[in-house]
Amino acid sequence: MTAPSAALLEGVRILDMATVLAAPFAATLCADLGAEVTKLELPDGADPLRRLAPVQDGHALWWKVANRGKRGITLDVRKPAGRALFLRLLPDVDVLVENFRPGTLDRWGLDIATLRAANPGLVVLRLSGFGQTGPLADQPGFARVFEAMSGFAHLAGDPAGAPQHMNYPVGDVVAGVFGAFSIAAAIARRRAHPDEPPAEIDLSATEALVRVLDALPVELERTGQARGRSGNRATYTAPSNMYRTSDGVWMSLVASSDAIFVRLCRAMDQPGMAADPRFSRMLERVANVDALDASIAAWFARTSAAAALAACGREGVPLARVADVAAVTRDAHLLARGAFVRLPDPQLGSLPAPCAVPRLMGAEPLPVPRTGPLPGEHNDAVWGALGLDAAELDALRRDGVI
Repeated sequence: MTAPSAALLEGVRILDMATVLAAPFAATLCADLGAEVTKLELPDGADPLRRLAPVQDGHALWWKVANRGKRGITLDVRKPAGRALFLRLLPDVDVLVENFRPGTLDRWGLDIATLRAANPGLVVLRLSGFGQTGPLADQPGFARVFEAMSGFAHLAGDPAGAPQHMNYPVGDVVAGVFGAFSIAAAIARRRAHPDEPPAEIDLSATEALVRVLDALPVELERTGQARGRSGNRATYTAPSNMYRTSDGVWMSLVASSDAIFVRLCRAMDQPGMAADPRFSRMLERVANVDALDASIAAWFARTSAAAALAACGREGVPLARVADVAAVTRDAHLLARGAFVRLPDPQLGSLPAPCAVPRLMGAEPLPVPRTGPLPGEHNDAVWGALGLDAAELDALRRDGVI
């Protein structure tokens, strides 16, 4: 039997004309799974992600890894010649990814009717902060705005302190995951029903984060409780918190089911806790979480990290050190899985990055992609394939079209 191909999106051609992170990340996830992705930028390479830290010796490290596996072209679609060239390219594309404010492409003469006239089967992913309709549709959006508006940021932090953001644009990457899922779903639908009109996808980054919060609206309606900040403690299950060991290591513990809690009590050499009526069942543990956490914290405070991991490991209790990035890249399990790869880079040799996720069992791993391209790196190949000769390309460069 032939082994399955890990390139699940092989043959899908994506034109990514989006900027910064959320929508480009969607296209990158598709590239990881075998899609052919072409990154379109303005001729001046003004994508803001090329300016965000970390930048080393003029090289935008984040941009390089976030746009891995893509070809790079430049084109100013706002110019008549650029618009015409863009429409010539579309017949060779299955999916167009854009993240401009709603109506922007229309103003440039690239409304959906024009796009579909060039390619009747084109799937269009429109990823914006607030969606294509509604009172905020034309407002600019950034990850922290999505996180605040969605209720996401309200859940992070100490109850007595301010809401908190992660030191990472989680709103962007969550929206990007939804974007990649949307592309795959639209391609699957088109293949199953080729006679139906192709999808024009309206993806709101704010709604993507609201979707992740899942059960909070029903919790509010049915219990009257609006979930808020609780530090590292979960308010829906117990124990679930972070505890500091005798050697100063922060550990994250989850022992929320009754069976796991019994095992935790054995690991702490306090089997009697499991029979305590305050702790014997989940709802009682939640109701008496202060006393429960005090007992568990006291055990961690007199136990080293290594001893705590060994005791909980013997009993099958979920426990992990809180790892920084340095520890994550050295983690023995992740290394054994090949969770990190080195992306070949023409300027810097190679750069470390997470591997493609997921992997297909029984299939050969996909080739490791190279880092994101320089602005217009593949102009000659892509535009040349449309029949433009060297003189025409030079003229387009002089006019600022490519």
